[in-house]
Amino acid sequence: MDFLKELWGFLMTRKKWWLLPIVIILFLLGLLIIFTESSAVAPFIYTLF
Repeated sequence: MDFLKELWGFLMTRKKWWLLPIVIILFLLGLLIIFTESSAVAPFIYTLF
């Protein structure tokens, strides 16, 4: 959680709002990979990329 607090503080002080969508997309893709690597849906997800 400290990393997220530091990231949010960085975005607020430096006004780097364009980084926020990139971080969110990377986080969601990471979650997608983690949740699908051990399921039956994995072959279908990997064909999208």
